Amino acid sequence: MSVTEMMVANPKISLAVFSVVVTLISTLVQKYFTDQEHLKSLKKRQKEIQAEIRKTKEPSVMQELNLEMMQLTGVMFKSSMKPMFVTIIPFIILFVWLKSVYSVAIPGSWWIFPLWIWYYLGYSIVASIILRKVLKVA
Repeated sequence: MSVTEMMVANPKISLAVFSVVVTLISTLVQKYFTDQEHLKSLKKRQKEIQAEIRKTKEPSVMQELNLEMMQLTGVMFKSSMKPMFVTIIPFIILFVWLKSVYSVAIPGSWWIFPLWIWYYLGYSIVASIILRKVLKVA
């Protein structure tokens, strides 16, 4: 029995496995292609700013804090670009293949996406939460 036949025979189980594997790869790339300590310090500073925003009532101080928060968000976004460039082409190829398999195995759609995408998203969100905690990824 080929891999594709096994996937079609057990679509939800195979999709769960693919979701976990893709999420694991993505998380590992994120961990090793970013400066984790720097990201953790940025997130810590963001929490401090949020606490300061809640405390202050002065519009000028709030504006300054919001500006700093936006700058931190931009720095964090830039640091996440490198892992994305490493994974995007292989993941696009994988998703094109998965679409060809799961469009047959899990027919139907909900809202604007095929049903298999919703299963994938659910499995990968849970896997991401767990893997990020276990692997200590910022």
